[in-house]
Amino acid sequence: MQLNLANPLIFFDLETTGINISKDRIVEISILKVFPNGKEESKTRRINPEIPIPLEATKIHGITDEDVKDCPTFKTIAKSLAALIEGCDLAGFNSNRFDIPLLVEEFLRAGVEIDLNKRKFIDVQTIFHKMEQRTLAAAYRFYCSKELDNAHSAESDTKATYEVLKSQLDKYPDLQNNIKYLSEFSSFTNNVDFAGRMIYNDKMEEIINFGKYKGRLVTEVLSNDPSYYTWVMNGDFSLNTKKMLTEIRLRGIQGKNN
Repeated sequence: MQLNLANPLIFFDLETTGINISKDRIVEISILKVFPNGKEESKTRRINPEIPIPLEATKIHGITDEDVKDCPTFKTIAKSLAALIEGCDLAGFNSNRFDIPLLVEEFLRAGVEIDLNKRKFIDVQTIFHKMEQRTLAAAYRFYCSKELDNAHSAESDTKATYEVLKSQLDKYPDLQNNIKYLSEFSSFTNNVDFAGRMIYNDKMEEIINFGKYKGRLVTEVLSNDPSYYTWVMNGDFSLNTKKMLTEIRLRGIQGKNN
């Protein structure tokens, strides 16, 4: 089924040095940009992460320090990548929980502003898990009747994810061919920050989504336990999480002063 698009939709996949959003780096990014008229453009870039690639990561994606030593850093390509993404919705496999938060973190480290808050995010893995409970290779086999060769290659995974989403729309009549619907369907929570450390409740109030204060209003926690803000800012949290918490804190301070 051809996708019904109002905006260009970017399918993307990252290969990284690890799975820690706040510490790890991108070593390869592959993008497949699908336009409303059906036109497709694809691009894959390897990136020098400026930190060693652990052997455990290399065993998964096959990329070594030697492979990327002469590649551009993320900071070098950040502005052109932001321009490519501008005005597009985003889709991937497990992208809401990992790829998008890590991509945003890289942009913040590079000092490049990119506002994704108005964009729609489609996580094909979430749709798959809600429907069938499988992995990407199994999803590709199940929906597309093909074997996923060269798995954990960013380009192969990106193209497979695009094919799986189109096949999901063919298979499930209840899935609407609408980016807003698919974005909402493939999201488990309404995140304040991309890592999901804070989420919105039914009243669109920010609440903590982890730890001892889980379920409590962020403004209430900041008011009752001022040291919580310092703990987060000094802790192993993503730059985006710290940025959003700071915005909530400043909003509270401004409200008291008015």
